Amino acid sequence: MTVTTETKVGQIAAEHPLATRVFARHGIDFCCGGGRPLREACGEKGIDASLVLDELRQEIAGPAAARTWDKAPLGELIDHILARYHRQLHEELPRLEAMARKVVAVHREKDPVRLPELLSVYLELKAELDGHMAKEEQILFPMIKRGQGAMAGGPVAVMEHEHDVAGNLLRRLRELTDGYEVPAEACNTWRALWHGLEALERDLHEHIHLENNILFPRALAA
Repeated sequence: MTVTTETKVGQIAAEHPLATRVFARHGIDFCCGGGRPLREACGEKGIDASLVLDELRQEIAGPAAARTWDKAPLGELIDHILARYHRQLHEELPRLEAMARKVVAVHREKDPVRLPELLSVYLELKAELDGHMAKEEQILFPMIKRGQGAMAGGPVAVMEHEHDVAGNLLRRLRELTDGYEVPAEACNTWRALWHGLEALERDLHEHIHLENNILFPRALAA
């Protein structure tokens, strides 16, 4: 493995999909923050980069296999993003909104500051993602499939900016939930909401990584 502590996090994730397990374990942002070298990303978290590098080597050398997308046809990658991430978001975002509204309505007095803010931040994230996916599905992805990716610099820049916005909102949700630590007094809906938001964060990190670090650079270079 040629990865070093100076290799960019996004490049590692693109070339070695199993590396994302290690990044998720340590809370290292490999999607929106993928342009930083491993050394810098680890330093931000107060982690020894050499230890993380050892973990990466062990994970990548392990027996499990993962599909790599850095060489797949762009149309196939887009179809994967639509089927694996967009379709799920179209179903999951309204479900999580309903649960968040219910938790705030029933349990607001238990955390009168953070619960209303959580709902507000979530609704902002949902609106951001709904508009974002519509632009990708109606404009950017068809351009790339038509072989016009090299002319898509403007739309790609907009998508990357919106990814950054979504990443910031995800970080705020994690702060408001104490890292998705389920409160002792939580009901089943509250617990399900915390687990659902954590899964949303995990999937969005993978989703944004595939676009920022693989699809967009390859499409622009085509």
